[in-house]
Amino acid sequence: MTKNSLKKIRESLMMSKAELARKANVSSITISRIEEGMPCRMETKRKIILAMGFSLSDKNKIFGD
Repeated sequence: MTKNSLKKIRESLMMSKAELARKANVSSITISRIEEGMPCRMETKRKIILAMGFSLSDKNKIFGD
């Protein structure tokens, strides 16, 4: 399981899981799973990064891989 900073960053943006899921066009369950350290597709990471207002070059800040 890879540890990521998604939950910490999402909470620092005062964004709910549902809000992030809606903006990223993925399910809330997907957000929960990723926050728990489950793997996800590169496309999903890309959607989440952009939905949180980051650029793709910030990938390592969020996903650390």
